[in-house]
Amino acid sequence: MEVMELNEFEYADKLARARKKVNDIKAFYRHATVYVLVNIFIIIITVSARMSGGESFSEAFFHFATFSTPFFWGIGLAFHAAKVYNKNMLFSRDWEERQIKKLMEKDKKEADKYR
Repeated sequence: MEVMELNEFEYADKLARARKKVNDIKAFYRHATVYVLVNIFIIIITVSARMSGGESFSEAFFHFATFSTPFFWGIGLAFHAAKVYNKNMLFSRDWEERQIKKLMEKDKKEADKYR
């Protein structure tokens, strides 16, 4: 009976983690979509405003202000992707889970010594 309950608990835990992972991936895709759409709009507005101020298209397009928002937001998007896809982030969720499991196993071994 205890083994079955443990398996059901493990299944429920794995299911919850899988759902969280899918939700994290969906949130990242929404973030990436908003990033693309908003930055296209910002680039068009910035280039148009600079061209109406007398700059040529190439001057307006290759100005730092045109790409500063996409650049810095892109850094944030890259960190979001790294977090979602677990790319060796310092103290990631996987690291935390491994440490918890390691400590729990150590405590169990210590407790088993005295049984």
